[in-house]
Amino acid sequence: MNDDLKQSKKAVALKFDPERDLAPVVAAKGRGFIADKILEIANEYGIPVKEDSDLIQLLYKIDIEEEIPPQLYVVIAEILAFIYKINKSGGIQIDQEIT
Repeated sequence: MNDDLKQSKKAVALKFDPERDLAPVVAAKGRGFIADKILEIANEYGIPVKEDSDLIQLLYKIDIEEEIPPQLYVVIAEILAFIYKINKSGGIQIDQEIT
């Protein structure tokens, strides 16, 4: 893999429906242009974005429509709790999706 591809921006979008899913699921992922589009859509819909290079490396290995592994439950739960707190205070309105 060339260095440009390794260095390009990556994005992963997660979704979670507590009535259907046991854990958050990778909804979309991409690098470069696709990553930019994921971030643009998140911004357009007011979906919070968490920037974490270590976390993105782990999430990027997960296939689309696959649940996150149990090893990531705690870190993703902390992010979701933060988002739910923002929503409860009337801040950001989302449909249980994060990027």
